[in-house]
Amino acid sequence: MRDLPETATEIASLVTSGTIRVGDALARSLHRVARDNPGLNAIIRLNPQASAEVTAVHHRLQAGELLPLAGVPVVIKDNLWVAGLAITQGSQLFADFVAPTDAVAVARLRAAGAIILGIGATSEFACIGVTNTQLYGMTRNPIDPSLTPGGSSGGPSAAVAAGFAPLALGTDAGGSTRRPPAHVGVIGFKPSQDLVPYGPGFEEPVWGISVICPIARNMVDIALAMRVLTGQSLMSQIARPALAYAAHFGLDQPLDADVARVTDSAVDRLRRAGYPVETAAPVWPEGSGRADVAPLQWAGLAALYGAAFRHDPSRFGDGIADQIMRGLGLRGVEVAQAHQASHRMGETLRAFLGRHPFVITPTTPCPAWPVEDVAPRFIGGLAASPRDHAAFTSQANHAGSPAISLPCGHTSTGLPLGLQIMAAPGADAALLALAQDVAPMLAGQG
Repeated sequence: MRDLPETATEIASLVTSGTIRVGDALARSLHRVARDNPGLNAIIRLNPQASAEVTAVHHRLQAGELLPLAGVPVVIKDNLWVAGLAITQGSQLFADFVAPTDAVAVARLRAAGAIILGIGATSEFACIGVTNTQLYGMTRNPIDPSLTPGGSSGGPSAAVAAGFAPLALGTDAGGSTRRPPAHVGVIGFKPSQDLVPYGPGFEEPVWGISVICPIARNMVDIALAMRVLTGQSLMSQIARPALAYAAHFGLDQPLDADVARVTDSAVDRLRRAGYPVETAAPVWPEGSGRADVAPLQWAGLAALYGAAFRHDPSRFGDGIADQIMRGLGLRGVEVAQAHQASHRMGETLRAFLGRHPFVITPTTPCPAWPVEDVAPRFIGGLAASPRDHAAFTSQANHAGSPAISLPCGHTSTGLPLGLQIMAAPGADAALLALAQDVAPMLAGQG
């Protein structure tokens, strides 16, 4: 294939100037997908209309339109509607569903000249921490295919890391577009709640915590994607602010030794670059932990799919079946207690961010684990519970806060790790500006 730039920003610039053709980047993407996707299963469906989209973008450019994503191939997660394509949520229940319209976020990418390359795999209903489903099988990590990219945005994250596309859209209701990017060495940005319109699309198990997120290999493309998705420039110039470093995020959560080493090294690098860093962590009230909010998802899944589960449980994977059964067995008071836990979690983090505008944590307490396992068996040398790998991400969802995962180094065996930065709700521009400054300092360190 001809030598082309790897970033969305450069591709669009060269297409707009006429230096390369609208379809050149798509052709390269299709070549890479044909070569490498069979071993990864990151993309579960190519867009049969992609060539027609290239032609349409060409005509729009000829007519003088300014298209900030002209000719840029993008991957869309398999729970976001793309008009005319099968979108399944990784579920056998929706194996034949064809989206009747675009989600607003997808429509905005198209309006900016992006070409939909295909659909990236997700875990079933985007509610499992690995991207393994009965419908499509296992999605593998491009860094080491014996490992998982995590979930639920494992397919889009793996597709970007594998070079299939420079940009993807995922969703994040508990860290699903931060943890997988950390496991494959790319960037995932979770905006403030409702900054990017959500829908039209599928019903959510838990309303008010899921957001649509860009995934890319560099901050310039993240900023470009957010400009397209929101219709506003979110980059700002800020002085180097004080940062709070919470290695364990105020939780009794062990870290793998490599995670502790690499994260400490990354934070030391920020100190040497002139960032004031204070060790500080939220104090979480009793009854505001991950286990306390889990019944919200169980109840939501049971409300949406309980009847279908009773009719034919074989159409559900074991992990979702377990959650639905738990949800069907909940009492109303238990769901109410979970709502209260969500409120306490969000309130605690927002209050902390009112005192410390940016807080740094590891994105995950461990690197990627074997693809056959639904969760790591051990973290920090201790037996791990099924959601320990997600210890540091769901709090931002319940607070409505923006958060970003940046590559910050590698384990001793070469696996990528991520550093997470959170900010107060609405502080997306400041967080993006901070991430733009620190990302080059962090990349490849450790």
